[in-house]
Amino acid sequence: MKQTKLLPADLQHWAEQRIGPVVAVRDASHDWPRSRVWELRSERGIDWYVKVSPGKKFFTRETRAYRHVVPALGHRRAPHLVDSRAGELAMLLSVVPGAPASELGPTDGEWRAVHRQAGALCARLHEAGPLDRADLAEAQASLEAAADGAEKYLARAGARLTADEQQVIRDHAARLRRVGPVPVGYVHGDNQPRNWLWSTTGLALVDFERTRPAARVQDLVILAVGEWLDHPDREQAFLQAYGRALSTAERHALRCLTALDAANCLAWGPDNDDAEVTARGRRTLDRLMRENRP
Repeated sequence: MKQTKLLPADLQHWAEQRIGPVVAVRDASHDWPRSRVWELRSERGIDWYVKVSPGKKFFTRETRAYRHVVPALGHRRAPHLVDSRAGELAMLLSVVPGAPASELGPTDGEWRAVHRQAGALCARLHEAGPLDRADLAEAQASLEAAADGAEKYLARAGARLTADEQQVIRDHAARLRRVGPVPVGYVHGDNQPRNWLWSTTGLALVDFERTRPAARVQDLVILAVGEWLDHPDREQAFLQAYGRALSTAERHALRCLTALDAANCLAWGPDNDDAEVTARGRRTLDRLMRENRP
């Protein structure tokens, strides 16, 4: 059972200095220990969020994203950062309308509409201004960095993977290093329907703690091993709104990245009792094993 997390009194006082008296607080954290998010109702009847990041890197990424990247999405297409406190890794955020698309059970037609809007928003995010020298270097090295993570995932997964499965992961990591240049930009980093809020006013993106400069195709991995695998019409809708088809190099990179995602899922999922993530990794790896057999 999820335990209710209490908003620290000093953070509530800090928030009230910006939004006025708070009349209600609701724990809105995800069901894992490091998630700490609260919804606040102000005296004026307006809702806000206080989020405490799980670490300094996530806090730095997210606050930077809200200041320099997220505005490219447009009005009410993402929360805005009202204030932050680096010492507590805390952020005060506005609330955008909607509920996670993953929880709404849309019809097939509605799902295509969701993916069309997601494709358009991702295009805006990926093209949110030119990268400076440091960001460009990080983005261009992102596929190499992803390949470097393979051994870490394999070590953590241990005996959950057979020797043949481990070799398939290593083979895809090696191929990823040979992909060559692909388009880069700012990626959301956790781009999937649970972070897409759907309402009558359209789609909004939330949760930017993993936003960073990277190969743009890295934002499509979770979709490729989930939504799109079973519903190619949603992939088509997304890419039509995204504005272009993936290049051959991006398609090749995406396949390699799905293998690394599987290893990561099979390392992280069981360790954190996350059945959904574990199942995602196992399904992907089983498919790759079938496809790699003669």
